[in-house]
Amino acid sequence: MSIDVEAGRGVPRSANQAWLDALARTQRIAEEPTRTLPLVVEELAEAFADAPALIAAGTTLSYRQLAQAANRYSRWALDQGIGIGDCVCLLMPNRPEYAAIWLGVSRVGGIVALLNTSLRGAALAHAIGVVRPLHVVVDGSLLAACDAVIAETAPDIRYWSFGGEGERFQRLEPLLSAYAERRLGGTERRPVTTAHRALHIYTSGTTGLPKAANVSHHRLMLWSHWFAGMMDVTPSDRMYNCLPMYHSIGGVVAIGAVLVGGGSVVLRERFSASQFWGDVVAQDCTLFQYIGELCRYLVHTTPDADETRHRLRLACGNGLRADVWEQFEDLRYLEAPLEFYAATENNFSLFNCDGRPGAIGRIPPFLSHRFNVALVKLGADGLEPLRAESGLCLRCAPGEAGEAIGEIRAGGQHTASQFEGYTDAAASQRKVIRDVFVKGDAWLRTGDVMRKDAKGYFYFIDRIGDTFRWKGENVATCEVADALAAFPGIIEATVYGVTVPGTEGRAGMATIVTGEGFDLSAFRRHLTARLPSYARPVFLRICAALEVTATFKHKKQELARQGFDPTAIADAIYFDDPQGQAYVRLDRCLFQSIQSRQVRL
Repeated sequence: MSIDVEAGRGVPRSANQAWLDALARTQRIAEEPTRTLPLVVEELAEAFADAPALIAAGTTLSYRQLAQAANRYSRWALDQGIGIGDCVCLLMPNRPEYAAIWLGVSRVGGIVALLNTSLRGAALAHAIGVVRPLHVVVDGSLLAACDAVIAETAPDIRYWSFGGEGERFQRLEPLLSAYAERRLGGTERRPVTTAHRALHIYTSGTTGLPKAANVSHHRLMLWSHWFAGMMDVTPSDRMYNCLPMYHSIGGVVAIGAVLVGGGSVVLRERFSASQFWGDVVAQDCTLFQYIGELCRYLVHTTPDADETRHRLRLACGNGLRADVWEQFEDLRYLEAPLEFYAATENNFSLFNCDGRPGAIGRIPPFLSHRFNVALVKLGADGLEPLRAESGLCLRCAPGEAGEAIGEIRAGGQHTASQFEGYTDAAASQRKVIRDVFVKGDAWLRTGDVMRKDAKGYFYFIDRIGDTFRWKGENVATCEVADALAAFPGIIEATVYGVTVPGTEGRAGMATIVTGEGFDLSAFRRHLTARLPSYARPVFLRICAALEVTATFKHKKQELARQGFDPTAIADAIYFDDPQGQAYVRLDRCLFQSIQSRQVRL
C-alpha cells in the first residue's frame, strides 16, 4: 500500500497496482544480464549526485560518495588479486561503509560473506570456514572477537581492520586513499553478470550452526527493484532501517529498494523502542522496515507525542502477528503495513498488499505462472511430507495446515523460481524434495507450516520442528503464542515443548512477560476458552524480559534446554494442575513428584 509522500497520507494504491508496479520495475533485469546493482549505483550517482544515500550518526554518504567509495573498494579487491568467485568476509556493524564494501568487491566478481556481528567463538569460526575466504575485513569494535578465532581458521586468510589496530590485522583505510574514486575502466571492468554470485548471507542458526546461502547479482536486482515497486519508492522517501545489515532484509531489501528509487536510508546500529518515534520524526522518515516482534515492542512503549507527528506512510516487513497488527495501526496512526513472507534462500515470496490482518500474503492469479507455491500434508511426526500409495505428495485443502513448498523450474523465463542453494551442497540437497505431484518434478522445502484460505491468503502457523506432539496431537507453538498474547497484560510470549520423564512427546511450556494487573486465574480461564486441553501450556514461566536474536526471534532452544526445574531457574514457574484446575507455583517437592511420575499430567 502506498500513500502520497508529500502529504504524508493519501489514497492507497490498489493491491493489483502494487504488483504491477513491482513487475514494471523488474522488467529490465532479464533483458540486461550485465547490469548489476553496483552498476545501478553508478547510474544513480549520475542522477542524484549530492543527494543523501546513506545516513548514519556522524556520517552521511551522498549517491556520488557511495559510488566513489565503492570504486575504491573495487580497486582494492583487484589489487589483492580477488577474482570472480573469490570470497571476502565482512564483519562490521551497521554503517554506510558496509554497503560500499560489498558493492565494490562484488562489482569486480568477488563474493562478500556478511558475517553476523553477534557470533563468537566456534560459531564465528564456523561461519568463516564454510565460505573459504581469501580475506576477512573486520571493524575495529569487533577485532577482539575475530582475533580469538583466527587460530581456528585457515592459515592463508588475510585479516584486515577497519577503524582499529590489531597485531594480526592489516589496516585497510591507509590503503584506500591510494585508489582512485573515478569509475572503473578498461581492464578493471570484469565480465560480471547477474548470473554470478554476489553475497553469502547466513541463515539464523536457530536449528544448528548457520548455513551460508548463495545470493546472485540477479537476486540482488530482483529484491531491490521488486520491493521498490511494492513500496512505491520515490526520491522524497526516507527509510528508517535499524535491522542488521548482515541480514537480507536490513542489508539488501531496506537499502537497495530505497536507493534504486532515489530515496535515502537512515541507518541505526540497533533498535530502541524508547527512541524510535523521536528518531523517526527527527530524521523525517517516511518508510520503516520491521521484522519479528519489533512492532510489539513499539505497541507496549509509553505513549509519545512524536507518534502523531511522524510522516511515516508505510511500514514494511514480516513477522507481524495478528494480535499486534490492529494495535499498531490504531495507536500509531499508520496505514496498513506491507506484510510479506520471504527467506534468503527461498525461491518465492508472498505479499499482503490488501492490509488483511494476520495474513502473510498471497499470489494474485495473474502471477501464478511465475510463482508456483503449494502446501503439502505432513506425516504424523510433523517433519516429513506425507505420500500416497502412488508415492506422490498430498495437497492440503483450504484451511488445512501443511508445509509450504515452491516449484523449482528450469529455463530462462523462470529465473525467479530457481534455488541457488548454500555453500554446503549436502544442505542444499536436503532442501529439495522430488517427485512431489508428478514424477521428476522438484520443489523447495521452506520448513514453514502454513494454511491457505479459500481466497488464496496464506497464514503462517509454525516452523517445522517448533511444532511438537502432546497427548497424540500436534501443537503449533505460534498459534498457542497468539492465544496467550491476546490476553490483557501479556506483553510478550513464546511457546515451546519440554521433555517430561515417563511421557510421550513434549509437554507445552510458555515463557511470558507480563504487565501490571496481570491475573493468573483469569489468564487460565482465557486459555481454557481459546485452546484445546492438549495445546494449553502445562508449565508457565514468568520473566522480566525475553532474550531475542538480532532479528527479534525468541531464543526458544535455550529456554527449552533450561526446562522447568524451579531449583535451577530464578523466575517463577507454574504448573497447570489438572486436579485443581489452576496454575500452582512449582516448587522442589512438586517438581520431584512430576519427575517421578507421581503427578499425572
